[in-house]
Amino acid sequence: MMDQHLCPRFSERIVSDRLAFSPIVLIHGPRQCGKTTLAQEIGEAGGYQYRTFDDQDTVAEAAADPRGFVAQLPERVVLDEVQKVPELLPALKMVVDRKRVPGRFLLTGSSHVLLVPRLTETLAGRMVTVRLHPLSQCELAARDSGFPEALLRNDLERRCSESLDALRQDSLLHAAAPTLEQRVARGGYPSVQGQSAKNRFAWFEDYLEYQVLRDVRDSSDLRRPGELLSILNYAVAQTAGLFVATRLGETLGMTLPTVGRYVSMLERVFLMERLSAWASSLHPRLIRTPKLHLGDTGLACALLRMDEMSLDSSAGRKTFGPLLETFVFQELRRQLSWRSVPPRLFHFRNHDKVEVDIVLEQGIERVAGIEVKAAGEVDHSDFRGLRKLKDLAGQRFAAGVVLYGGDGYRRFGDDLHAAPLSLLWETLPEPADDEWESRYD
Repeated sequence: MMDQHLCPRFSERIVSDRLAFSPIVLIHGPRQCGKTTLAQEIGEAGGYQYRTFDDQDTVAEAAADPRGFVAQLPERVVLDEVQKVPELLPALKMVVDRKRVPGRFLLTGSSHVLLVPRLTETLAGRMVTVRLHPLSQCELAARDSGFPEALLRNDLERRCSESLDALRQDSLLHAAAPTLEQRVARGGYPSVQGQSAKNRFAWFEDYLEYQVLRDVRDSSDLRRPGELLSILNYAVAQTAGLFVATRLGETLGMTLPTVGRYVSMLERVFLMERLSAWASSLHPRLIRTPKLHLGDTGLACALLRMDEMSLDSSAGRKTFGPLLETFVFQELRRQLSWRSVPPRLFHFRNHDKVEVDIVLEQGIERVAGIEVKAAGEVDHSDFRGLRKLKDLAGQRFAAGVVLYGGDGYRRFGDDLHAAPLSLLWETLPEPADDEWESRYD
């Protein structure tokens, strides 16, 4: 089993920055992604004491007398898995309102705070959140890639050249690197890194049954767990596809309200998420249907009972393509989570089925596009969607790239590039100036 302490969590700086001005900071994310470890490390450095609500006696004590429980807490405290005691939130609000001190409470939670109205309403203006994901490939490599910045600055050619030169100089390291199929099959949960496929499958089975579904039952009226798992298995088979609730309901024999309720439950525990469509009022022919992505490809592969060898087989390549798109989307989500002012992510598709897998939008200034391709070759037809996006974005368009399974860089016209998928985590970072952060920090 991999020691989480061996991997840096690049969100640590963001959490520390938030603690410097907000009385309450919540680290939220899926179970077993490393929230407790990160909170304890930050807490130890900052003189925080630690309380966990994974202990049933502590839960009972806090629920029975929330005000009394909060009153006896030390000046600085980490409260782990706080979603288990929602009764505590008004008491935290009262303490903060009486004495507004930055960094008073560091919370962790395994439910998506933006989907829990009572939590956001009670602590509005008193709490900021930091999303923690499973490990990114950058964190596993202990090096930030700088990829989003390079894309939005249209600096991919130089950065790719530097990265590939460095890899050629250390060919031994390059040869020992995991394959793309291995990265997708393992995903980012710390506990499964370095484990065999058999052990990964067993861990994820336990993870779903005894941790995630338990959290769903605790926070929702879940009467039929089997239906929830049917939705999840459908999502695994359709990851990176358009989310059409009516089609899902017809396939599984569920009503639209039931589908909506179950999807919200799965989003709340970070097992899936919807990627909104990039759209403009000036272009009515753009599709506004969101895409559906699994929260982690390691979990998806475990549910499909597919390991790196089956993903690399002729039968597995059809499944590998959508999983690879989800893998790239999640890697970007993870990298952007430790940026102070990150761009927003979308997908693009019009009624003629011209599409771009991922669109980055930095305010009103810049738009960039990413196409994901598992094959080892690229040609002009792979840029159809990126060219359409460039036309629609106009002067806002920064760059477009096809990330593919080969190992070389090629330019395909102004602002259009083909680059290896490994550029996501192997690019050498710039020594300074993160442009969009420096303008806002």
